[in-house]
Amino acid sequence: MKKLLSVLVVSVAVLLSACSGLLPGSYRVDIPQGNLITEEKVETVTIGMNRRQVQRTLGSPLLVDTFNQNRWDYFYSVDTKEGTKIEQHITIVFKDEVVTKIINNGE
Repeated sequence: MKKLLSVLVVSVAVLLSACSGLLPGSYRVDIPQGNLITEEKVETVTIGMNRRQVQRTLGSPLLVDTFNQNRWDYFYSVDTKEGTKIEQHITIVFKDEVVTKIINNGE
């Protein structure tokens, strides 16, 4: 009976560890979150563009500040299967419905 219980415990432990990625050869996927921000897209956003043009270029902002409607935040994060994390954060500031400042926090 003890031997059967030991085999069962070891089997469950091995099966659960396979899900965690600790065993070599286990598969992990990249997990992207947010808006995909490329350098090409950021370079096309310029001072003087209106909100619609920015939204057409970068997509809908991930965050629109409730108390400051003139600030749009775009955030992109990827957890890679190697365990590294890639992050990109762009803040677009508007005044009178046009872009006045572009802050690239991801460099």
